[in-house]
Amino acid sequence: MSTLHHPAPTLWDAGDSEPEGRGDPVLLTAERAGWSYTGLRVLRLAAGRSRVVRTGAYEAFVLPLAGSCVVRVDGAVFELQGRESVFTRVTDFAYVPRDAEVELSAERDAEIALPMARCTRRLEPKYGAADNVPVEVRGAGQATRQVSNFGVPGVWEHADKLNACELITPDGNWSSYPPHKHDQASECEVVNEEIYYFRIAGRDGITPSREGFGMHRTYTADGSLDENVAVRDGDVFLVPRGYHGPCIAAPGYPMYYLNILAGPAPDRSMAFCDDPAHGWVRDSWNGVPPDPRCPVTDHRGRTTA
Repeated sequence: MSTLHHPAPTLWDAGDSEPEGRGDPVLLTAERAGWSYTGLRVLRLAAGRSRVVRTGAYEAFVLPLAGSCVVRVDGAVFELQGRESVFTRVTDFAYVPRDAEVELSAERDAEIALPMARCTRRLEPKYGAADNVPVEVRGAGQATRQVSNFGVPGVWEHADKLNACELITPDGNWSSYPPHKHDQASECEVVNEEIYYFRIAGRDGITPSREGFGMHRTYTADGSLDENVAVRDGDVFLVPRGYHGPCIAAPGYPMYYLNILAGPAPDRSMAFCDDPAHGWVRDSWNGVPPDPRCPVTDHRGRTTA
């Protein structure tokens, strides 16, 4: 069994300090992953009840996956307008600092992701509005996908180590392609640990379901790492090194994934190098129109039927 692919429910023991987290879908610290920086929590909020999250050594984004929520931290209150599902809208979000006690509450049941990174500096909490999130259409033809750049350098500078973005790949399309890597400091890349958190839509193209599936590949040039896995809704894949891509959405089942990256570089960066065996594919997209299904969503909702 792969030590990098963690099928849902992806549960890690929260430890005695936070027993309420043991029933959450994902509870992954850098320590649990066996690396140094990047982590992810996905938690459920019951209607009318609040939960407290202590960030410890980690900064985080509060990112609604389904439903809306209120965030209270350091005296600030942020009301995040969320979404029905990750396939229906770009969402509001919030940045919360390390060494913070964060209270989350919701009027209706909600599911919230906390992409996080171990960091040194403690910044102020900050609200991120959905209508300020740039939605990019990347690739062409059957390699077209949507990238919602809510927490990336150049767009969101209010973070110490944490980088995050969301992708939607229409069913039948390929994304994270050509394969690329960021596991050494060089002219074209920086070192980043990366998490892929997958959601797969069911037959209606909106509601996440374990019925559908997609594919993910991670490998190294020397063959010491060679993972080709089927991923389903709620799965997590860890990328400690090597080339990763493609992610392929099976026909009938649109794919979403949340990318979380952090590393040792003094400045946040998501720079990468293509696999030289496949980088030529980018030039083949010249003159090829993008898939008209993209973008799938923006801050107003779904852009296509």
